[in-house]
Amino acid sequence: MKGVVVMEVKYMLFDTIPDEEAILEGIIDLHKRIFGESDDLVKKMESKPQIIVNVALNNSQVIGYKIGYELDKRKFYSWLGGVDPQFRGHGVASKLMEQQHYYLKENGYHIVQTKTMNKWRSMLILNIKSGFEVISTYTNKKGLHKIILEKNLLE
Repeated sequence: MKGVVVMEVKYMLFDTIPDEEAILEGIIDLHKRIFGESDDLVKKMESKPQIIVNVALNNSQVIGYKIGYELDKRKFYSWLGGVDPQFRGHGVASKLMEQQHYYLKENGYHIVQTKTMNKWRSMLILNIKSGFEVISTYTNKKGLHKIILEKNLLE
């Protein structure tokens, strides 16, 4: 059966940077493949308050991740995430988001915020389908157009 992806996805949530080396290396590798770099990713993660890391594994391979951190006691920022291109279209990103939002509600957060760009259309569409609303846009220092979205977790 050529071209068929067999998936047995396991989802894990960490309320700190994963200390399991294979998982952390898997996140770094996947981040690099999706975004073209992973410079200082761990250092950036270490600087974030109350970091939450959701991971999707197929067997022991990291196939998706979602990382966020606390902005304040009621607002959480969903910062980085991605799914291995080979495993897209199977609901992995949706499940990671669903789990993140469930955890946030259970832990007293009222709002989740994220930013994206028009070039990440599938993420923008998933956010909107998942109840996010566009609250603002801006152009950053590099001249990139950013879209800020928020979702009220209490609705």
